[in-house]
This record gives sequence, C-alpha cells and structure tokens, in this order.
Amino acid sequence: MNNSNANSNGIGSAVRSPRQARQKGNYGKGDNKRKYHVSGKSRNLERPTTSSFKHDSAISPNLKNGTAMVNRSAKKQQSQQNNKKRDAQRKTHVKIIPIGGLYEIGKNMTAIECVNDIVIVDCGMAFPDADMPGVDIVIPDYTYLEQNKEKIRGIVLTHGHEDHIGGLPYFLKKINVPVYGTPLTIGLVEGKLREHNLLDQCRLICETPSASHNTIKLGCIGVEFIRVNHSIPDAVGMAIKTPAGVIIHTGDFKVDYTPISGEIIDLARFAELGQKGVLALMSDSTNSERQGFTKSERNVGDSFEKLFAMADKKRLIIATFSSNIHRIQQIVDNCIRTGRKAAISGRSMVNVISKSIELGYLKVPDGLLVDIDSINSIPAQNLCIITTGSQGEPMSALTRMSSKMHRQVSISPNDFIIISATPIPGNEKSVNCVVNELMQLGAEVIYESMYEVHVSGHACQEEQKLMLALTKPKFFIPVHGEYKHITRHARTAKEIGIDEENIIIAHNGDVIETDGVDMNVTGTVPSGQVLVDGLGVGDVGAIVLRDRAHLSQDGLVIVVSTIDRSTGRIVSGPDLVSRGFVYVRESEELMDSAKEIVVREMEKCLYKNHFDHNTLKSKMKDVLSEYIYAQTKRKPMILPIIMDV
Repeated sequence: MNNSNANSNGIGSAVRSPRQARQKGNYGKGDNKRKYHVSGKSRNLERPTTSSFKHDSAISPNLKNGTAMVNRSAKKQQSQQNNKKRDAQRKTHVKIIPIGGLYEIGKNMTAIECVNDIVIVDCGMAFPDADMPGVDIVIPDYTYLEQNKEKIRGIVLTHGHEDHIGGLPYFLKKINVPVYGTPLTIGLVEGKLREHNLLDQCRLICETPSASHNTIKLGCIGVEFIRVNHSIPDAVGMAIKTPAGVIIHTGDFKVDYTPISGEIIDLARFAELGQKGVLALMSDSTNSERQGFTKSERNVGDSFEKLFAMADKKRLIIATFSSNIHRIQQIVDNCIRTGRKAAISGRSMVNVISKSIELGYLKVPDGLLVDIDSINSIPAQNLCIITTGSQGEPMSALTRMSSKMHRQVSISPNDFIIISATPIPGNEKSVNCVVNELMQLGAEVIYESMYEVHVSGHACQEEQKLMLALTKPKFFIPVHGEYKHITRHARTAKEIGIDEENIIIAHNGDVIETDGVDMNVTGTVPSGQVLVDGLGVGDVGAIVLRDRAHLSQDGLVIVVSTIDRSTGRIVSGPDLVSRGFVYVRESEELMDSAKEIVVREMEKCLYKNHFDHNTLKSKMKDVLSEYIYAQTKRKPMILPIIMDV
C-alpha cells in the first residue's frame, strides 16, 4: 500500500475506523459492504514497452514484439495462478462481533460466529456515569444474540472481574447456555448467580490451562485456555480455533515474572501458536499509552512492609479491590509478620475472600481473621481492617467510615489508612472527597501518589509489543479500552511491522468478517447499553434519565386542583407543592403569586368551556413556568394534577 498519504505523527489515514472509511466513501461497487482494511492487494502489472529493450540493430522488430508478447503472457499466467491459489486458500467465513468493551472501560462482550455456531467471550458490566442518576449498573445490549440464541453454544470467561462477568445473571435469565471458566472465575460466578436465584438453573463448567492444550469444542469452534498474569488469579487468554484460522484473545493481561501465586504467563504457548500461524490477535489496550513494562505485584508488597512499620501503634485500614486476591494475600502475609489480626469490611470483600480461601487461592492461617463486630476488643496496634471503597463508591465501607455512617468502625487520629488502588477514570473526585473527609477526622491517609501502593494489572507498551511479536498475527484488532487507548495500541502494532491495512479499529456492533485471507467490516448489529435500576432491566432510557437530571438540577413543583365539570368552577386549590425548588415557608410570597396566576389561567380556560384535562394542564404548566423563570431564573419540573367532581 502506498504510504505517501499516511500521517507521520500517528496512524493517520493509514489505520482508520469503519466509520471514517464510510465517511470517505470507501464502499465496494455493487454492494453495501464496507471495504475496510482488506489484506488482499491487486498487483499492478506493468506492460513492457519497447523502451524496456536495448535498441540494438541486430534485434529485429519482430523479435522484440515477440519477446514482449511472451513476457505479457507469462505474467498473465502467473497472475491467474496466484488468483487460483488465493481462492483455494479461502475458508469458511467467520464473524467477530464486539457487543461491548470498545471505546469504553467495562461491559466486555464479544461474539465469534461461524455458520450456525456462536461462542461468546465474556459478559461484563460497567458502572454508570455521572449523567445516569439512580442507575445501578450498565450491561451490553445483546439484542443480536437474543435473535440468534439457537446458535449460541456457550460462554467462555477470561477471568472473574466485574467488567467481564457482571452481566452474566441478566444474560442467563434470557438465554441459558453453558458457561466455561477457570475454578476461581466459576466460583465468583456462582456467588453472583446465587444472589439472583439462578445457580440451580445454570450449567457452570470448570476448565484450566493444561500442558496438553485441551480444547473446549463448541460446534465448529474450539477454545483453548492459555495462562496469563493479571490482578486476579486464574486469568486466561484464549486461542479460538475456527475454520478460517486461529484467533487469539488475550483477555486482560500483563507479564509478571515474579507473580504472588500461580505461574507466569505462558509466553511459550503464545509463541508456539505464532509459529503455526495466527489469523487475528485481539489484545488488551488499557495501558497502551504507558511506556515500558508494568511493575510486578511484589513491588506493592515491599511498600506494605514499610507502611506496616510506619503505622507502628496505630490501627491499620487498607482499602483495595475485593477481587485483587494477590494484594489481599500480601496484606495477610504482613499481618502474620507483624502480629496483627485481620477484619474484613464490605459485602463483596467478604464474599470474594471466603470463596478464595475455600478454593485455596488465598492462604490464611486459622485464627488470623476476626469478626468485624469484635474489633473494639482488640488493641489498635494489633488490628488491620481490609475494606472495600478504594474507588470512593457512595455506599462502600470506606466511604461510610469517612462520613461516620459505618456501624462498627469510627475513624480517629489513631487510624493509619492506605488506599491501595488507582482511581478509575471518572472516580477521581469521589476518591479525593473520601480522602479529605478521612483526613478531617484526624486519620493519616496514604494513597498511590505518595507511595507505591498499587500496580496495574494491564500490559504496558513493551508487553503489548512482546505479545504482537510472539503471536505474529496476520490481522490485529485492539480491544478493551477507550478510543485513545485503542488507537495508540494500533500505532504500536504499526511501529513493530504489522501491515497498516491489517489493523482494524472496530466499534461495538461492527461485524468483522474473515475467510482466512481477507478481513472486512461487512455490517453492523444492534449494540449500546442497557441500564439496570433495581429489578428493572432496560426500562430506564434517555427520557427517564433526562427527567431525573431535570429533577436533580431544578427540583419539582406540583400543582393540584379540583374542578366541577357541571358548573365549570374550581372547587378546591390550586395548591402548590415544592420539592427541591424552594423552601415554601421562606418563599410564601412567590408561591402565593404563582397560585394567583394559575387560578386566573384556569378560570379563563373554564370560561371558554375548555374542560379537557390536557389543555388545562398545558396552560397551567406554561403560565407557571414562565412566571417562575421570570422571578427566579430556574426551570423546575412542573407537574399539574387535575381532579373532577
């Protein structure tokens, strides 16, 4: 491909998204398929001309023409042979459909489809944004999978983090298919399904990476688990074996040569697959902007040793992710070393630690753990509380401690608090608020910018390069990250020699189709987000969120009145009720004037025999809204209620 038009500062026009290709009119003739990042290149066969030959008088014109014809014929035959060989290499079409996880952090879900078989990789959730008031979690829109549920052969899970398993209960309620994962992942899934009363109805199957490279057969698709390192034990990447070729999905990974437990990532297996030939690599992009290598989890252990010594006679409180078993193990080890008891606070922390101890992933000696209700009987210097709340979540244990709402823990100057996590983008303000409140209560607070109390579980640039170099994929699809992460990962792939035409920056819902030779985005399926609020799934949409935002910003004014249809007179009211707008007792003049305006408007409508409720409500709403804005420059939601007698 001619690179003369590529942007030298980045990917530029060389690697473009399907939507960018669509805007540039990159369509094939005669159909609606997007011709995007096609690997096959047509050769420009140069026609020999007489200028290609030496002008020697000893060579006759007939001989020159004959030689040129022979060359043209030979090249034509070679081209035909290449095309035949190319056509012979084409295999059964396979579709890669990202349902979620692209241009966002969370709700990871990908479908691999081949003929009448679909295999789903992960089924995650995401936390709601600030503009989603009242929403509990966000899950992918899997309408396409519901429409093709008879094709689904199973779900394979890379690891047990919420952004990869959090959506499973909602999916399995609608489509009950087998779920495959490693023992800890399946153990965490069991807990989630038990909460939703689904455990007895679902089929959960444990699989582990093996030296014999066991393959899970799911129709015409096979899945092999490959050991990787991450911030939770039992994480795996996958070799997805399809008729078109092997697709490697790394899951969330990093390269840790000194892991706390388990073995290091199976780089040898990735390299072996690369030698045999990898059709496509789908790789974690989260840390694609960070140079170098991700530090080992053991670095945090070294910091803990120093911080435990600094705490001295104070009570220790450590907040971290409940799923970070390696981190919790290092806290436990330091408790053993310093003679401290450990108490657990936070429902998710209790559940994960219990399951990890049960399965042998967390080694805790008998007598070390104490009940949170009995902590007041233990001297401060002999106690460490392991808690949730490292992200400043509103109802988490640490947040409740900071706001004096925790039933068992009261913060004092005798507390030494460590927040062992980095704020997820968007959570910085919440975390800072919790830190400030804890400090105001007198506690000493340690967080990442002060000491090395957290390392990432995701690969940085050098590890991403290593994965690309080992697997040698024909096509590369960066996944798991925001747009800036995905495009930077694509640039890294280009820098180490991946053909820029073979790098695909897809969107959620894109159908990436391959026959083993070419790979194109050939269409789209429904995608997006489904909001979960309490027991309601999908019943909260844009209109409800708009109303909630309106209420949170300007409040509500309710106007209640009763009319007599037979006489056309107002029997009672109108009465005005304010919620979140003004305090009525301090704004009586405003409310009385507003009431008079509504009365005049109602009498005017009734005089004209406008008894229709919709007309009356509309008029009442208009005049009241106009008056309130003129007096206060606010626009509360106005809700008229009219009753008849």
